[in-house]
Amino acid sequence: MAQGVTMIQAQSVLAAAAGGSSLLFRQLFDAATGTFTYLLADVPSGQGLLIDPVFEQHDRDLSLIRELGIDLVASLDTHAHADHVTGSWLMHQASGCVIGLAAAARAENVTLPLHHGDRVTFGSRFVEVRSTPGHTDGCISFVLDDRSMAWTGDALLVRGCGRCDFQQGDAHTLYRSISDQILSLPDCCLLYPCHDYTGRMVTSVAEEKAFNSRLGGAATERDFVGHMLNMKLPHPHRIAEALPGNLRSGKPREQAPSGSWAPLSRSYAGLPELTAAWVAEHSRQLTLLDVRSAEEFNGPDGRIPGSLLLPLPELECRAGEIPDDRPLVVVCHAGSRSALAAQQLLKAGRQQVANLRGGISGWEAEGYPIERA
Repeated sequence: MAQGVTMIQAQSVLAAAAGGSSLLFRQLFDAATGTFTYLLADVPSGQGLLIDPVFEQHDRDLSLIRELGIDLVASLDTHAHADHVTGSWLMHQASGCVIGLAAAARAENVTLPLHHGDRVTFGSRFVEVRSTPGHTDGCISFVLDDRSMAWTGDALLVRGCGRCDFQQGDAHTLYRSISDQILSLPDCCLLYPCHDYTGRMVTSVAEEKAFNSRLGGAATERDFVGHMLNMKLPHPHRIAEALPGNLRSGKPREQAPSGSWAPLSRSYAGLPELTAAWVAEHSRQLTLLDVRSAEEFNGPDGRIPGSLLLPLPELECRAGEIPDDRPLVVVCHAGSRSALAAQQLLKAGRQQVANLRGGISGWEAEGYPIERA
């Protein structure tokens, strides 16, 4: 639960974000590796799952989970990826969620080894685990309880499939996995892959049966195997880094010191933020920059004691007046104008800048002092 957000507020935001549905679903993308990450949440309970997170996108994913007030139950991987390192261990550290991966992958730090037929429950919903080897021995797919959606990892892609030439891959096995475990789902079932490199985000069982050039239409297992054995693809360029990392569930070999000046978190929009509690404790070592108007600064809403006034419209031309001997925390009424000011300062080359999460409104709501004229 994000600090400053009540349970009732979180449930309201989650319900609104789901658009009236009892299931919230988000598809996220990592452009560097062409990887899709999926967030599911049961709205009534607030519990959720994350599927195929990317290590470098941890801050983004965690921010979204916290902003929506989701209680993350599990971070799941469809297989030990060869092109990116999973973010599951980082998410486990941040949220306490379990790490789910196929037991056949024999990876370290997995707290929920998965087998064919297992169910991973979140609130009143669940996904069913289906073993779909062939790309790797440890490939699994996840099928939503009502069979309306499935997450196929690298077993089945949009109009394609995962390669079979390394990591215990086998074309015959992959053909049977796709045919028996994925294309046996209802034709209307939506299929979400782990990767795509041309902007294709979703497909369906009916589409892949009809149009997948490798195994759709009239293609037989013999046709499929002949295609797969003659692809002659180069190895993924990050395989030497990704495979060892994923066999540790994404845990770094050593914990590197953060080197940050403060325990920054990032909003889903990517902005560095600090909590009111940390700012209050360290206020003497910070410059608090209030970017509201002078009328607001001296008005009934009050101000944080010791803060410096510099209205947002004047920020660019008066930036030289801001002390540069201490880190800078930017504030406004609710954190919106200060977010814009923080972005401007960061773009201008200021290094130690953060937004006060929730603004002065959140500061006062948490019981910290307000000075009024």
